[in-house]
Amino acid sequence: MENSASNPSITQALQAQAVQLLSTITQELDVQHFSEIVHQRIAQQSTEQTQHIDKTYFQGLTRAQHPQFGSVMIKWQLSDGAYPIVSDLTHEADILAAVNASSKIKDNAIAPPLLVHHCVDVQILEQLQRLVIVVMPYYPNGSLASQLTASKHLSLTALQKHRFIIQSAYLIANLHQASWLHNDIKPSNILLDDSFDSFLSNSEDNSSTMPNLLLTDFALSQRMTVANSQPNPAGTPAYLAPERWQGQKATIQSDIYAFGVIMVEILMGKRPFNIDLQSNQSMTDWAIQHCQQSIPKLPIEYAHYQSILDKSLAKRVEKRYQSMDVILEGLMFEALAVNRK
Repeated sequence: MENSASNPSITQALQAQAVQLLSTITQELDVQHFSEIVHQRIAQQSTEQTQHIDKTYFQGLTRAQHPQFGSVMIKWQLSDGAYPIVSDLTHEADILAAVNASSKIKDNAIAPPLLVHHCVDVQILEQLQRLVIVVMPYYPNGSLASQLTASKHLSLTALQKHRFIIQSAYLIANLHQASWLHNDIKPSNILLDDSFDSFLSNSEDNSSTMPNLLLTDFALSQRMTVANSQPNPAGTPAYLAPERWQGQKATIQSDIYAFGVIMVEILMGKRPFNIDLQSNQSMTDWAIQHCQQSIPKLPIEYAHYQSILDKSLAKRVEKRYQSMDVILEGLMFEALAVNRK
């Protein structure tokens, strides 16, 4: 979901209201026995209602402690109680609960556990607002994106990169087996669990030292049986498949395309497609990159991944892999090449 706070007028409005908004949210969280509350992010979003009334709402991330759950991350949303919004955080909480239920059956976690989902009406600036909170465990190792920064990526070995690739593939495959599409797969939406430290310190190809990766941010997720096209491409532009720019529906192949982008990031420390950040037509530029730019050629030390990359990032859906399971089969063969290095 795009952050609209880059608009100067919105930024001013945020600054003017943030103190009171966060004060009220802090008070409500305190009532629910959260402590050591630290607000990490607040953003203003906008959505057009069916009555063609453009409404704004706030979303944020907050860290806290809880006597029962320990360190937690709280995702919250504050909106006008009189105008329910389509992208309500309750929708995301319902999806998270359903995904967790599927993974429990298979005894293979896909997403962080949903600890608390709570809705309450609060009075802010003389208006009734609906506050929705979703509480999950806090993961101190952060996301995969934190390991792909310029400084940390340089220290990753070929084996560690391979493990990140194959564990990401397993994660997405498990989600698809549970009959869900994520629709916004990217490194910042892949969390690292507490086993990450032992993963970095172990130099042997031992699957028991692989970190458990977890998907987060299910705001755009859909069941495969109801996935449909949307009037505008929804998702993060750097990871959005060509067909999504052309108005086609989300599919397994669009998640696979995002995985292909992540593969390049893990191996090379940068995305395969990029645009000028100062461009005033960024969405058009991204569409051109994904639809027309050639798939990058990997350097010789990673050439054994090229065939997998080519079929993950194929421009046409019918030429792309049809399932993550087939990708995993290929990665298993590539593990032999990695171990020989």
